Amino acid sequence: MKAVVMAGGEGSRLRPLTIQRPKPMVPIVNKPVMEHVLDLLKKHGITEVVVTVQYLASVIQNHFGDGSAFGLQITYSVEETPLGTAGSVKAAEAQLQEPFLVISADAMTDINLEAIIGFHLRKQAAATLTLYRVPNPLEYGVIIIDDESRIRQFLEKPSWGEVFSDTVNTGIYVLDPKVFDYIPEGKQVDFSQDVFPAMLRKGDALFGYVADGYWCDVGNIGEYMRANADVLNGKVNVESIGKHLGGGIYTEGDVEIAPDAQLYGPVFLGQGCKIKGGVVVHGPSVIREYALVDSHAHVDRSVIWRNSYLGERSEVRGAIICRQCSIKSRVLIFEGAVIGDNTVVHEGAIVQPQVKIWPNKEVETGATVSSSIIWGHQGRRALFGRWGITGLANIDITPEFGARLGAAYGATLPKGGSVTMNRDPHRTPRMIKRAMIAGLPSAGMNVVDIRSMPIPVARYITRVTDAVGGVHVRLSPYDNRVVDIKFFDSRGLDIDKTDERKIENTFFREDYRRAYLDEVGMISERPQLSECYSQDFLAALDVAAVREDADRLNIVLDYAHSTGSVILPPLLNELGLDVVALNGSIDETKLSRTTEEFDAAMHQLAVIAGGLHSTLGVRLDVGGEKVFLVTGRGEVVPGWRALGALAELILRRNPGGALAVPVTAPNLFDKLAEKHGGSVLRTRNTWQALMSAAANRDDLLLAGDGEGGVIFPRFQPVMDGLFTVAKVMELLASYDVKFEDVVAEVPQYHMSRTRVPCPWEIKGQVMRLLNQQYRSAGVHQIDGVRIAMGEEWVLVLPDPDRPLFHIITEARSPEGSRALMDKYASLVDSLQR
Repeated sequence: MKAVVMAGGEGSRLRPLTIQRPKPMVPIVNKPVMEHVLDLLKKHGITEVVVTVQYLASVIQNHFGDGSAFGLQITYSVEETPLGTAGSVKAAEAQLQEPFLVISADAMTDINLEAIIGFHLRKQAAATLTLYRVPNPLEYGVIIIDDESRIRQFLEKPSWGEVFSDTVNTGIYVLDPKVFDYIPEGKQVDFSQDVFPAMLRKGDALFGYVADGYWCDVGNIGEYMRANADVLNGKVNVESIGKHLGGGIYTEGDVEIAPDAQLYGPVFLGQGCKIKGGVVVHGPSVIREYALVDSHAHVDRSVIWRNSYLGERSEVRGAIICRQCSIKSRVLIFEGAVIGDNTVVHEGAIVQPQVKIWPNKEVETGATVSSSIIWGHQGRRALFGRWGITGLANIDITPEFGARLGAAYGATLPKGGSVTMNRDPHRTPRMIKRAMIAGLPSAGMNVVDIRSMPIPVARYITRVTDAVGGVHVRLSPYDNRVVDIKFFDSRGLDIDKTDERKIENTFFREDYRRAYLDEVGMISERPQLSECYSQDFLAALDVAAVREDADRLNIVLDYAHSTGSVILPPLLNELGLDVVALNGSIDETKLSRTTEEFDAAMHQLAVIAGGLHSTLGVRLDVGGEKVFLVTGRGEVVPGWRALGALAELILRRNPGGALAVPVTAPNLFDKLAEKHGGSVLRTRNTWQALMSAAANRDDLLLAGDGEGGVIFPRFQPVMDGLFTVAKVMELLASYDVKFEDVVAEVPQYHMSRTRVPCPWEIKGQVMRLLNQQYRSAGVHQIDGVRIAMGEEWVLVLPDPDRPLFHIITEARSPEGSRALMDKYASLVDSLQR
């Protein structure tokens, strides 16, 4: 007889165990649960198996292959979309022309399959359902049979008042091919809810076989832990789980157990497992292959998956640690907690009971995690990242978080001062902004609400008024689930690291300053302040020169549905420019764009700009800070080349001036500066560093990041895409040149870029070794390690938010740049060993 193994389960109730693997591949002690099921089939003489797969099907196919390694013949039936238990079997109908057995791949059992098959044949049944007695049938489908074992009634998840039997459906069936007559092809159909009730109504021979033995539906975390414990305690008749050392200690292959380690069975230790000195392990516990339990760690009734590390004096009690986790020293993880794959829990952190941490997260040193980390990046002691404070809307960044953050920020500022508050048009930033507005006055700060302005306008208002700081709340332009909170100093610049730490320390200590009675701050709305920006905007331009040449100047401008469409059009009208506007209406549903959507928008802009032979095509980012440029020939200009073209234009007018670019910039700026008698200032790879340079250097003409952010310091020392649009048109008018011709004059450059993963704790070691090796090789230490080799260079830049290094290179040719990149990527990788 053939068997159909249903292995399409997603296992949503087992998350995060099943985020990166299908439910049948979740391990029970020494092997995946599905492998235990296949062992059972083989034990009872069934070697021809059809496996139905859907969710992460390749994981199952890659593990089991054709079955030959397991003494079986396995074929697969792949569902493109979920078809239900019956629908999935229907898809394999061509291979099932005789009575066959159906069994779930995600239940732990040792039921006698031969007895079920014999019962089915004796009864000449159309379908035999294997039943099992359970103490609490409420979570299962109850089946009522008569004295002859005929099925009389189905009850799906009954209440106690409806429980007339304790026999439940195990999902193990023996079926005659006639059942396929009840299953429409390609439809989602379930055996227990659709097929069997229909057969019962028609009077087909449905029988129930009440089985003895062991059966556990591994459907949730609690049942998963129970199944592991039951296997260890010998309650399930399975293949040998390993060599018994005595005292209930089982090992699979070579393991290392320190002489003074204390193990109290039942405990399973997988191949290559290391138990260091002073470790205490209480069973039932599973520690799988190549896991390392370091000195004096304590494991109690827990499951540790392969390649995981438990640090010195860490404690794991009644929890699950998934694959390749790093649990550092003195971490405490309590009952019912689950740590997802590839998660790092740093020293001294505490994970409270029942907390679930999804894969690839990082819990920082000393953090206490009391709620599950699902979508957010980290449970951490740091608030700020490269883009300010960032988190998932209403998950990481909630209204209560906003109110506390507002109070913490206010406590770092002089009492009685004013803070500007701005947001983008989306409803989520509005919610968080209002929460922060509630927190700031409690610390004695006045709030100037400028509603929803482009970010450069908000920065400008913060700088020219008496504000001591500012806040902008936006939906991330890259992910509509994420909220970014940006903080400005009194000059409208991004706050520096010192101010970030002040806010973090106040927030985590909850050391809020509470204003008393009439010291509570005032809230005022002043959106009209944008008029000051418009006046100074025009004053910073040669309006007459643009108007004089306006007849030949035209621009295709994509506003990206942002608030820039409110501020910029009247200003361009004042300049007399002919503008073809795209996406000029504010739309909160289009403020975030995937890379594919952005590329499509740029392609559309290029087609229109090229078709109209315009002077320039420009797309603004949704915050109004960046510009993305297209020539009149319809060519999208890459970031560094676009910035180089602007540098060429500004240096023509002001020879001898200075440019500011980050350490990641190519040498083309040095060549342009040399051509015009100017100089180049290289900064750290942050906007704050570029803005600070723009604010402090009087000779600076232009600064930019090569990703669309441009600063013209003589207007304001911040990224301003609105002003950049007008300034570029003014420069083109001054020289009577086409933008594409200026772009053609920019020196060629060849750059490559890659990433090298590196654990946080090894980053410092890599940086130290690099500095030691290249101390005499012209190393620049502005940001990362930049090694100059004549016209060629390499930058090894540690990522501030992620455990990795960026390797950025420039060489005389594309091949040379790639070779240099590969060489230093290998070097950084080798320095981690």
